[in-house]
Amino acid sequence: MMMPLVTISAQQKHSDTFNDITQHVPLATMLTLKAAGVDNGRGWWETLGTAAASYIISNTITYGLKHTVKETRPDHSDHYSFPSGHTTLAFSGATILHKEYGHVSPWISVGGYAVATLTAIDRVRRDRHHWYDVAAGAGIGVVCTHLTYCLSDKLFGKRDVNITFSGNSLDVAIRL
Repeated sequence: MMMPLVTISAQQKHSDTFNDITQHVPLATMLTLKAAGVDNGRGWWETLGTAAASYIISNTITYGLKHTVKETRPDHSDHYSFPSGHTTLAFSGATILHKEYGHVSPWISVGGYAVATLTAIDRVRRDRHHWYDVAAGAGIGVVCTHLTYCLSDKLFGKRDVNITFSGNSLDVAIRL
């Protein structure tokens, strides 16, 4: 009796490992570009603060809706399908990447949104979400991020805070 070389169980079909990684690739790309010294016109604290606020607001809205709507997933594994959290974070990260580095090259934005779209498509392909779950997640991620950046610019203008450690001193410079 021959045994199959590869068997795919329902557990493997619905593994979220790929999407657990891809949902954060756009944000990780933005942080990598910033760490590599690519100028985005903002200081580290402003960049990190705005990105964190965007992620937190997007995620809060998404999980609030998940626990309110209680839409059943296509694979019937639970009742938290709407909206897609992976897609929300992927599109939030892609929009952060676009806002921070889209001016450097349009291909940076294209790459971020391509990864976010791949994440959304794969969520539907794996029967983890309906098409409208990922569409809503994408919308939440994009809109919340744009609103966060708009609010940040209104509240803080184009201020830049630079913190430098030299010897035994700490220098803080605020550019208004």
